[in-house]
Amino acid sequence: MRSQGETIVAIATAIVPAQGSVGIVRLSGATALSIAKTLFQAPGSQPWESHRILYGHICDPETQKTVDEALLLLMLSPRSYTREDVVEFHCHGGIMAVQQTLHCCLAQGAKLAQPGEFTLRAFLNGRLDLTQAESISDLVNAQSHQAARTALGGLQGKLTQPIRQIRSDCLDILADVEARIDFEDDLPPLDQDAIGQKLDEILQTVRHILDTAHQGELLRSGLKVAIVGRPNVGKSSLLNAWSRSDRAIVTDLPGTTRDVVESQLVVGGIPIQVLDTAGIRDAADQVEQIGIERSRAAIEAADLILLILEANTGWTAADQILYEGIRHRPLIVVINKVDLVEDPAQARLFDIEVPQVYTAAAQNQGVESLEQAILNIVHKDGLSAADLDITVNRRQAAALIRARTALEQVQATIRNQLPLDFWTIDLRIAIQGLAEITGDEIAESMLDEIFSRFCIGK
Repeated sequence: MRSQGETIVAIATAIVPAQGSVGIVRLSGATALSIAKTLFQAPGSQPWESHRILYGHICDPETQKTVDEALLLLMLSPRSYTREDVVEFHCHGGIMAVQQTLHCCLAQGAKLAQPGEFTLRAFLNGRLDLTQAESISDLVNAQSHQAARTALGGLQGKLTQPIRQIRSDCLDILADVEARIDFEDDLPPLDQDAIGQKLDEILQTVRHILDTAHQGELLRSGLKVAIVGRPNVGKSSLLNAWSRSDRAIVTDLPGTTRDVVESQLVVGGIPIQVLDTAGIRDAADQVEQIGIERSRAAIEAADLILLILEANTGWTAADQILYEGIRHRPLIVVINKVDLVEDPAQARLFDIEVPQVYTAAAQNQGVESLEQAILNIVHKDGLSAADLDITVNRRQAAALIRARTALEQVQATIRNQLPLDFWTIDLRIAIQGLAEITGDEIAESMLDEIFSRFCIGK
């Protein structure tokens, strides 16, 4: 971990040629203001005060040439993101202006920021706790409105508050127990019934928060769905109808799709990556064979598989072979082309317990039913993504599980009437796990791992 005494700098906006009107270069540290005064020429008598925007030009002191016409935003300690002096150069978008400005800052002694280093300093300086810092990363990476909403809830402290309350309650119990150990003759006996009831309440809250872990993972990383079936059953038509675009080529010729075609969708607040795979069959064409092999790899990587059948053809031997290869996976059978038959139920598979949906993809029919079937599988525990204000990530869930296990062990210790010293061991483990979630107690190596996943400039 780098010393906080150094001033750091980074480009804080995505830089794509001809795609952005503004590019921001951010400085944070003790010499941020002096570097800004060296590089920025503000005409007139504009005051260099905190939370003021100055107009002027960025100039390279070595060449005395103007780099860009820009705005300068000052946010002086402690009223800044990092609680250090922070300066932002708001340059014209593109590549050259921000890169030249960055080069000038580095030439004045600033160090190039590491991934997440601005947010790390905000955490180390007490501006944010660790759950809030991680929520910032989630907000930046959010792929849906619901993912952004839960990330914002974390940033606002909606996860921090219950975790710190649980930890405070555990500390109170530990203090009572240790007081009885040290001053047994001077204090009344412990009210074990009251402590047992409090532990029940704490564990109920811990389990409720842990219940959000699966949904949180879905909101962050999304669901990978593979569309599978024989050639020409309507896989590409379904993808086009679902994504409301012509992502895949649709013809009456079998084997049209030669590679995996992807589309990004949001269903019920959950990001979904849909993979339209090549029709699986014995093919002589070498290119089609490669596409089929890629399809098999996509199927293995998918979280959910949609097996597409033709209503007008019904269940075939080829469908049976495909089904046998994927029946152990999360699966929905989609009976397509129902517009070509009088009674779609003739294709229904009465002998297997698999969710089945009827569609007419070419007519844009049945997509809503398919989405509901997917959500039913995702939310089979009854918890909807729309119901969540907070979610926990894998790191937080692992710490919560340690705390839950330790608290359950305390309950077992009480039931077995073991000495009070045994209570304290597991209470301390639970308290430490809870402290790791908020960052009140955490190893430096863990901080490096967490913030290395952030983008540079944040």
